[in-house]
Order: sequence, then structure tokens, then C-alpha cells
Amino acid sequence: MNLRHLIPIFDNSVSNWALEARLLRWLIFIWLFVGLIMLFSASYPVADARHHDGLYYFKRQLLWVLVALFGFNTIVNSPLQKILGQSHWFLMVFLTLIFVTLIPGLGKKAFDAARWIAIGPIPIQPSELIKPFLVLQSARLFGQWERISWRVRCGWLVIFGLVLLGILAQPNLSTTALCGMTIWLIALAAGLPYKYLGGTALGGVMLAVLSISIKEYQRKRVMSFLNPWADATGDGYQLVQSLLAVGSGRTWGAGFGLSQQKLFYLPIQDTDFIFAVFAEEFGFVGSIVLLALLAIFATLGLVVALKAKNSVHRLVAIGVTILMVGQSLLHIGVATGSLPTTGLPLPLFSYGGNSMIASLIASALLIRVARESSEAEVVPLRKPTLSNGQKRRTFHKTRN
Repeated sequence: MNLRHLIPIFDNSVSNWALEARLLRWLIFIWLFVGLIMLFSASYPVADARHHDGLYYFKRQLLWVLVALFGFNTIVNSPLQKILGQSHWFLMVFLTLIFVTLIPGLGKKAFDAARWIAIGPIPIQPSELIKPFLVLQSARLFGQWERISWRVRCGWLVIFGLVLLGILAQPNLSTTALCGMTIWLIALAAGLPYKYLGGTALGGVMLAVLSISIKEYQRKRVMSFLNPWADATGDGYQLVQSLLAVGSGRTWGAGFGLSQQKLFYLPIQDTDFIFAVFAEEFGFVGSIVLLALLAIFATLGLVVALKAKNSVHRLVAIGVTILMVGQSLLHIGVATGSLPTTGLPLPLFSYGGNSMIASLIASALLIRVARESSEAEVVPLRKPTLSNGQKRRTFHKTRN
């Protein structure tokens, strides 16, 4: 592999890419740039208060971006078949790490949930990193559903179930729901029988209801979502402050860097509620522009899926589109009070290296599908070279 391909600004092969691949690449870089600018604004006050350096989180995020872009360009320039062939190993590693987070003393807790493993100074969140590989393996399974045995089918369905149960046990209901919906929609796109899909959907809903019934803090979040103003200083505090931020933005916003709610009123404003800060600073117009960006990404993703000649590649494109756009809409729904309060980051916006790596790897997979769907190896046709003896025989036949 040409090492220059691993650095975006030196990747000269981009001019030869398909139109959809080039458009997606620029769209992702615009999304990433706006996200970094927004993180700078949202994290500055809290970083200054905690670390006496307003750029603390921003600088750390830049380091994660550099690492993620290296992986991004590696995938963009690697054959998808090779990536698919290795995806199950990554899935199994991150599945193991998900269960390691549940071991007392090994899993790091935050907000009563053990979702991280500390490897030195580096926090690893396997439930984030597993997402793109879950898409790859789901596409691989359901894209070949009719050609594989029931033993293989059941084996992978059990593994998917373990992934969801492990994430739910952390507990992380929002990520469990996102991963479950992604797998289910990939199966739907693959054309699996409705009796399987209906039973799975019913089981997922029952599992979610059971989790909410058992976990008190999840139940409180749902109840506070229904009427956050009933306990505006308690369980409904996060949502109330988020709604105040969104409403304060009005039409054009307060202006970049001028959010008032990020000044220690809105909790976790640089991760789970970063859209609220964005809406306050850029208003209704800025929010519509962001939704338009998501709509363009979704449209390009569906175009890539429709053009894909391989069924597995098509499902990869659909899965990545669902993952990126679906997670973004869920985050926005939480910040605007349309959905119960959960802990989902906004892709390419929220602070966190694991989310950044997962988002850029997923985006790279979509670009790779776009490249392979529109590129074909052209074999040059050459005239056969005749030997002297063949030339003489041809000459005599022509004279006769």
C-alpha cells in the first residue's frame, strides 16, 4: 500500500474515485470540521474549570481525530472483501471486552454504568468500537443467508444476542437499542422472512421494557422525559436545561461561543447534549442546515447501496447509513425532548475518541462500497502475436 494514501491531503487517488465516493468524503470532512469547531465552543468553559486549560478536551480530540483518520484512509484504500474477512475477529475481541467491563475492578464506572476499560491513560469503550464491525458481520450474515446452514445462522445470531445483552448489562440501553435496530434493519433490507423479523422485534421491545422495570435510574429517566418540569431540579434537570438551550437559540442563534447554558447549567454539554449547545448558538436555521447535512448523507448512502452490485456490500452501505444517521437523530431527539434521555454521542461532534474512531471507520466503509460499486478492472484486449510459421501458413491460405 502507498503510505501517502494514509494521509488525506496527500491522497492523489481521490480524483479517480466515483462521484458518490468523492461527495461522501467531502461531506464527512465538513461534518468533522463543524463538529470540532462546536466541540471547541461547548467544552471550553468546563475544560478551563477542571484542567485550567480551555483547550484541554479540544486538543485531546484532535489527537483522536489523527488516529481515526489513519484508520479511515486505510479502510478507504483497502479491498472490502479483505475487511469483511477480518471483521469477525474484531467483533469477537470487542465482545470479550464488553464483558470485561462488567468485572468489578476492571470496568470503569460513570453515571452508574460500567462502560470503559482503562489501558493506561487511554479509556476504551468497546460498545462504541464494536458498532462498525457489527454492521460488517450483520451484512455478511444476512447477505448470504440463503447459502449458509442453520448451524452458522444460529451461531451468529447467538453472538449478536450476546453483544446486545452485554451492552444492556453495563447498563447502556440507548446503545443496545441502536445496535439492535441496526441489525434488525439490515436483516429487513436483506429480505428475511417477516415471521423472524416480527418475533425478534417483539422480543427486543420486551427486553427493553424489562430493563426499564429493573433499572431504577432508567425508569426515572423515562418518567422525567414525560414531564421534565415536574422535577426540574432533580431527575428532569438535564432535559429542562437542554430545552432552555434549544429554545434560547430562536431563529438565528445567540452566536458562536455565546451559549449561556454551557456555563455550568447544562450537564455533559460536550458529549450527550452537544446538540443543545449547537442549537443555542446557531438557532433554528443552523439546526435545519445540520439536518440537511444528515439528509444528504442518507441520500448518498442509499444511492451507493442501490448501485452496489454485491448484496453484502449493499447491506454494508445500508447499515452504515442507518448507524450514522440513526444515532444522530436519536441524539437530537434526546436533546429536544422528543425521546427519553439517553447517553448517545452525536457522531463527529461529541467529545470522545472511541466514538470518533467508530464514526470515521463506519464512514470509510461507506466510501469503500461507493468506490468498489463504480470501479471495474478493465482488461486490455491485445491482438494475438503470430509466429513466423503461423504467418507463412496464413499467407499461403490467403493466396490459395
